[in-house]
Amino acid sequence: MHFAGVDLAWGNRQPTGLAVLDEHGRLLHVSAQSTDESILAAMADYVAGEVLVAIDAPLIVTNPTGSRPAEAALNKDYSRFDAGAHPANTTKPEFSDTPRGKRIADELGLDIDPESKKSRRAIEVYPHPATIAVFGLGRTLKYKNKKGRTFESLRAELLRLIGLLESLTNAEPPLRLTHDDAWRALVVSVERAERKSQLRVAEDQVDAVVCAYVALFAERRPAATTTYGDGSTGYIVTPTLPEGLTPEPRKPRAKGTQLSVQTYASLRPKLVEATDQFASLVKVLLDDGGINYLSLDSRTKAISSFAGKADRTEAGKPLYRDPLAEITDQIGLRVITYVHSDVEAVVELLANELTILDDRDMGMETASEGRWGYASRHLLVGINGERENPPEYAALAGLSAQVQIRTVLQHAWAEFEHDIRYKGIVPAEHVSDLDRRFALAAGLLELADAEFTTIRDRLRASVVEQPIVIDADDPRIGATELATFLAGRFTDAGWSRTDHYAWISGLLLELGITSLDELGLMLSSIDTPSIDARMDYRYPAGAVRRLDDALLAVFATTYVNLHGNAHRVDLLRARLDKLRSDPPSIG
Repeated sequence: MHFAGVDLAWGNRQPTGLAVLDEHGRLLHVSAQSTDESILAAMADYVAGEVLVAIDAPLIVTNPTGSRPAEAALNKDYSRFDAGAHPANTTKPEFSDTPRGKRIADELGLDIDPESKKSRRAIEVYPHPATIAVFGLGRTLKYKNKKGRTFESLRAELLRLIGLLESLTNAEPPLRLTHDDAWRALVVSVERAERKSQLRVAEDQVDAVVCAYVALFAERRPAATTTYGDGSTGYIVTPTLPEGLTPEPRKPRAKGTQLSVQTYASLRPKLVEATDQFASLVKVLLDDGGINYLSLDSRTKAISSFAGKADRTEAGKPLYRDPLAEITDQIGLRVITYVHSDVEAVVELLANELTILDDRDMGMETASEGRWGYASRHLLVGINGERENPPEYAALAGLSAQVQIRTVLQHAWAEFEHDIRYKGIVPAEHVSDLDRRFALAAGLLELADAEFTTIRDRLRASVVEQPIVIDADDPRIGATELATFLAGRFTDAGWSRTDHYAWISGLLLELGITSLDELGLMLSSIDTPSIDARMDYRYPAGAVRRLDDALLAVFATTYVNLHGNAHRVDLLRARLDKLRSDPPSIG
């Protein structure tokens, strides 16, 4: 029988750790994977027969808001050890449909009933409480990257966990790791790591080993295993908390609200610079992606606003134990789009290019409560350490920014409601009536958003039928004429920003292309499907972006070196490399 551990990322783009043990606790496999397909392929040799797969991710989520009963029960025992579980609910995008963990289990044909006696099963586990129970720790090991934790401290804690796991050679049941070449290489990679991103890849695999051991432990020592929750509302399996184990006293904290505010005030000038850099980065991504958006705004949280938030209480207790680490909107960006489908395009783009630390769909949360109201997508993003980022963004490493994405109608509602309800003075006798009217306005705006989408789609389909008017006094191709032409050329592309048509018209002039006939002749010579395959668009690229790539394919370095492209030479060179590479295989 095999015992597998899957440290499964909740989202579909983050790394996932895999580990497999045999019935004697010997490590057979450890690796890092990403997609569902690669996970299934790596596990194929180990799950054909009897197997128990322990997955660190929710398998069953039915509650629309808050925490599952399993998480609430586990937290009563383990929160005091800093090992509480994060809330899972169907409002979160990861669980609005079938959870990823259940999809994996279903693909493998595994029974996820916690009371099942079948020979091929999967269970949900959580490494943090498992390490508390197995090793008798007073608090969780701090090897997870959070604000304020240094690279050196993260590596030291991860190496401590590795040492504890290797000490289980003679435990009951045993865990035997040191014979395995992949494990030894993993340990060396931690010892030689120079960046937090390198630790992250190793951390996922170490967590997977913990998961696999929990599976082995649950099978061999069921009497010493606890299942929180049930098969209908969700559950978590973990070794039972030892009786009498007490939390390790916390180190004295000198981070009262006043000190936190003082520290924030001293840090804010650097955060202002980081805000500008985040805004610049997101603007480059949006513009390069050809996504049509109305505006991009940014702000660094005011000191007074930070102080007010840091001073909030709930049930008489401070809401933030460590305001500097827990107040995550110190850097804020806001992207306003025209229609709702563009909100999803922006989310998809940022998810592909940055690290998504948190994702909340406020509109979905409101709708899950059966009402209309505030609607906005809130992402917490950071620099993706796995990518090669331009040097000017090096200062953003370890920082995060909140990005609010919403349509212009959603934005209008949010701003008006905020000014009236939170900044204005509403007489008590009018509160209920205004609440009803705000809800009514939100519902109407949701309908209006849908109508705007329909209008946009119909115009996009009919724009090619409009007559083209040419200004003989201007050598450039007019922006309106170019938009009409490109709508007919790239019929599956989205609209681009109005100013982008004028901008790329200037690039065409630099190339000596001054008429639509010349442009049409040039485009007829290229293999558009081949360009699309090489660029592998993961979001609805706009018409200007599609033309941009076509010009790059035809003129290569000549296009890169145009005066109008001086601000994005590195970006275009990277794209040119993609155009010269083999297209990705399909299937």
